Amino acid sequence: MEARFREELEACLGAAVQRVRALTGGDINEARVVTLADGREVFVKSNRRAPPELFTCETQGLAWLRAANAIRIPEVLATTERFLVLEWIPLGSPANDFDDQLGRALAKLHRASPNTMGLDHDNFIGSLPQLNTPCDAWSEFYRTRRLEPQLARATDAGLLPPKTRRSFTRLMAGLHEFLGPPEPAARLHGDLWGGNLICDDAGRPCLIDPAVYGGHREVDLAMMRLFGGFSSRVFAVYEEAFPLAPGHAERVSAYQLYPLLVHLNLFGAGYLPNLDAALAKLV
Repeated sequence: MEARFREELEACLGAAVQRVRALTGGDINEARVVTLADGREVFVKSNRRAPPELFTCETQGLAWLRAANAIRIPEVLATTERFLVLEWIPLGSPANDFDDQLGRALAKLHRASPNTMGLDHDNFIGSLPQLNTPCDAWSEFYRTRRLEPQLARATDAGLLPPKTRRSFTRLMAGLHEFLGPPEPAARLHGDLWGGNLICDDAGRPCLIDPAVYGGHREVDLAMMRLFGGFSSRVFAVYEEAFPLAPGHAERVSAYQLYPLLVHLNLFGAGYLPNLDAALAKLV
């Protein structure tokens, strides 16, 4: 840890840095567990190339999720343009009812409606900008705030072949037909893959790294199915607590398009087969 970074961190936390341990697993930011002279351990996320608003938006997103009082969300200790400091949550083994806790907690989180399809500020998904200007209709929001910006980015980068672009053109013409009946806006985590779920030392679920907004709750559920990491029991308990509208299984592919486009833009053409496979189920 360079001297200037250490000094800024110590000034924010009011204690000297005693020990630093680097963590692996992140794709975008550097992560460290820092032990302070006063005995505290904290989690520090940093990125020299981060957009100035990145960590402020994450701080707001964590607070927005915590306001639902549904599931453990780490407390923010300090935020600057360069780094974010969170409470360090020691990891443990899942309790016997971990999946039940998670299913019920997600249902409670989604029920805490923000009453708006969108958010009062834009934020990020990974390192990419995420537009959140509210819309009255969910189909309009999903098209203009989610799919179209990522499609434009992928097209500009030369990542979308003509066949994929044609499939999206056909999909957009009748997008509302693939998104299910109207529902109140749910309080979404927004980037709910298995890597953003951890188990604390009491065996309880905890969510990290959000990309929050108000939207259709099947967005989170579809993301959970995209890369695995969640048991069938979680979905069953969620369904018991907050039943889904008929046809939700057929809508999973439509709601996986956004995270697949994001991954295409972040990590390259290796995600194109997954994107085409999801499109093929729809058009």
